[in-house]
Amino acid sequence: MHSTTVSAELGLRLVVPDRATVPLLAGLSYTAEDPYAIRMAFHVGNDEPVEWIFARELLTVGIVRRVGDGDVQVWPARADGERTLNISLTSPFGQALFEVPLAPLTEFLHRTYELVPAGRETDFMDLDEELINMLWSS
Repeated sequence: MHSTTVSAELGLRLVVPDRATVPLLAGLSYTAEDPYAIRMAFHVGNDEPVEWIFARELLTVGIVRRVGDGDVQVWPARADGERTLNISLTSPFGQALFEVPLAPLTEFLHRTYELVPAGRETDFMDLDEELINMLWSS
């Protein structure tokens, strides 16, 4: 049986106001049933993880140039000589900046594109079911 999910754990750094960093662990997950989205669960202390949902394309494009508007922005950078992806998140509760090591992130993204190739996302969606869900909720 062929798996329809891709997951990984990723060590990243939270950049705090004095430009110091705090190491964190994030869980990444991707499923063919939701082919445009990547879920990232940030593990902070003993509380439940804080989950954000990113467009897969946003993270992919952010590897090469600054992208995103509003609450989520990503851009390539270097930290301590290492290529990273900066992810800036803004919510009503505050703002956070994360430095994500590029190598493990690109390996995860590569596996998502092996599962669902770029441009083929709609092949993995049940559009009738999506329409029913949209119409039912309104």
